[in-house]
Amino acid sequence: MVAAGAEPICPLCERPIPEGVPQSLHHLIPKLKGGKGGPTVLLHHICHKEIHATLTEAELARDFNTVEALKAQPRLAKFIGWVSKRPPDFLSRVPGGYRRRSRLR
Repeated sequence: MVAAGAEPICPLCERPIPEGVPQSLHHLIPKLKGGKGGPTVLLHHICHKEIHATLTEAELARDFNTVEALKAQPRLAKFIGWVSKRPPDFLSRVPGGYRRRSRLR
């Protein structure tokens, strides 16, 4: 819960989320994997994009359905170390786009 007038804190990078900065709700268990109506966390949009660029929906549902698990994932840990040194309103493109499922051949 955020006190009146206080900026929310991104639980991934632990930086404040100022008003007007792109933000989004992340379903800890993806909606398509049974998380509709489940717990969500408010993140910087850049942090949310990095999560989905790093992990598939199945990986998120199975192994990375808590903030602690997300922070422990090696690529996300490296990203957090990098982005936490940036100002709270920092924006950047996330390289690589969304993680694609591998096709069975």
